[in-house]
Order: sequence, then structure tokens, then C-alpha cells
Amino acid sequence: MSATAWLELIASGLITGGIYALIALGLNLQYGLMRILNIAHGEFLMLGAYLTWLAHTQLALSPLVMVPLSFAAMMVLGVAIHFLCFRRLTATSPNLDVFEARGLMVAFGLMFLVQNLVSWQWGGDLRGYDYLTEPVKLGEAQFAANKLLVLGLALLFSGALIVLMRQTLLGKGVRALMQSPVGAQLMGIDTKTLHPLIFGIGLGLSGVAGALLSMAYTITPYMGQPYTVTALIVITLGGFGSMGGALIGGLMLGVIEAFGMHFTNPSLKALLSYAVFIAVLILRPEGLLTRKTRKA
Repeated sequence: MSATAWLELIASGLITGGIYALIALGLNLQYGLMRILNIAHGEFLMLGAYLTWLAHTQLALSPLVMVPLSFAAMMVLGVAIHFLCFRRLTATSPNLDVFEARGLMVAFGLMFLVQNLVSWQWGGDLRGYDYLTEPVKLGEAQFAANKLLVLGLALLFSGALIVLMRQTLLGKGVRALMQSPVGAQLMGIDTKTLHPLIFGIGLGLSGVAGALLSMAYTITPYMGQPYTVTALIVITLGGFGSMGGALIGGLMLGVIEAFGMHFTNPSLKALLSYAVFIAVLILRPEGLLTRKTRKA
């Protein structure tokens, strides 16, 4: 392979990995802070994609305009879902294990509810639109402009979230709750406000990922579930609760898949991802990018 071919292959993996990282960051926020394993997370990515497709094809709105609008719409929806579903579970569950089990069942219900509503409204056919499909040359390599835009915006939003978590008072409160929920509450952190807000931000990021995906790929009502599974693999790679780990893990998995599909069979993409997932769980369950804690 030439140097140009290597560059194009790596870039292809990074483009996919940027989307993986974005959706994994949102799911990592929800599970790391509230222990909500939201397996319906990918369905809200799908909703963001459909909102963008609908706005572009019916209202002639630019997909770039829909990126922040998708974030806002999914964030508001996330706050409402937390208030209607998970807040009640928090109050009625006797312990964390029961809450996690009940939350998982609620997420299952949300997944099928959103899937069937979108399928009923728009059918199961593939949808899409053309946007910035012209090629862009970077040296000898050539890429579609929309895919470069997807990568840039995915990294921008991912980086913004990481800065938010590390540099702001809100982020410090979230990290404190992740490390010690009881200690953080004793210090006066208001979980009744923080939990729905962070759940909403997590869903907002999935809306952004969906809007970006719709710019370059076709969409269906059933596209969300594979992305949820991929997000779980990314979180396992980077370590639960680690925002930087989710970003690096997403980019890493995208590149691994790109190389695997190029040098083997493209139909083995899912098999390769699951093999990485199982290997990390067995060999490094705390994640590849987190430090091992020493036993006293």
C-alpha cells in the first residue's frame, strides 16, 4: 500500500471513530454519574438523524443549523425523560442494584417505543440526502467534504465536553459525584438538579451524532441499536467514567475496524468489534486507558 492509501484508511477509521466517541461520551456520562445503562441511547441518535433529514428535505434547513438544534431538542427530551422515568425510579428503588435493573428495563421500553414510533411515522425505508459530497484533496489523498466535516465537528463537541468536565464548576461537581456520591452530597452538590441536566446533555450529544451521521450516511429507524452496542465497547476500552478514555477509545475502535475491514472481509466488522470487547473485558476489565488501582 502507498502512503496515500494508508492515510485514507486511517482517516476513514478516525471519521467513524469520531462518531463512536461522541455517542460513547454521552452514554458514559449517564452511566458514570447515575448508573443508568441507557441502552436506548442509540435511538436518540436515530431521532437526531431523522430530525436533521426532515428539516433539510422539508424545510430546506442546513444540516449545520440542525446540529445545535438537535442537541437542544434531545437535551430537553432527555431532561423530560429523566423527570418522568428515572427520577421516580430513584425515589422508589431500595438500593443501587435494584435501580440499575429497573433502569435497564425502562431503557428497553424506551428503545422499542422510539423505534416503533419512527417506523410508524416514516416507514422502514432508507432515507438520506446529498450534502457536501464533492471530494476534497489533502495532498495526494482525497476525502468527501461531508465526512471531513463530520470528523471535525465530532472532535469539536467531544473536546468541548471534556473541557466542560475538567475546567468548569459543573464539571467538577459531576466528577465529584462519580468518585463519591455520598461525599459530594455532603458537600452540598444538588443531585436533583445535576442528574436530569447531565442526562439531558448525554442525550443531546447523541442528537449531535445523529445529525452528523445523516450528512454522510443513509438512515433507518433501526440504526440506533448497533451504535449503542458500539458505545458500550468504546466505554469498555476507555474505562467507565473516563471522558478522555471514551474519546481515545472511540477513535481507536474506528481505526481498528477500518484496518480489519480492509485486510479481511468487510462483513466481519461486527465480529472484530465484539472480539475486541471480549478481549478487553477478560484481560483489562478496568479499561485500556485507565490506571490500575493498587491494593493496600
